[in-house]
Amino acid sequence: MARADRSGRVSERGLLGALGWPAGHRIDVHPHGGMLVITSVRAGQQVVGSRGELPLPASVRQMCAIVPAQPLLLAAIVSHDLLVIHPASSVAWLLADLHAQVIGGRRVG
Repeated sequence: MARADRSGRVSERGLLGALGWPAGHRIDVHPHGGMLVITSVRAGQQVVGSRGELPLPASVRQMCAIVPAQPLLLAAIVSHDLLVIHPASSVAWLLADLHAQVIGGRRVG
């Protein structure tokens, strides 16, 4: 879990270490289905910051309704060399759907 600062940066050194993405590592950030997918790309448009921060451009934050200080769920998928960021609101919807399946298809709330 992390939170974006007012400039749209997110820090999570543990996950970056697991991915092997040091400061200066080039990445691309793309929205996909309400989440952000960050991939390691040799000619990426963004760069991991000197303190392990990931820049999230304003345009993609807006597409995923990410606002400063909002909780974000970060997941490193090391085998595919990527990081996925889920806004808390999308996690709540995913869990509501899962829970609806568990209780037999009746959506709660």
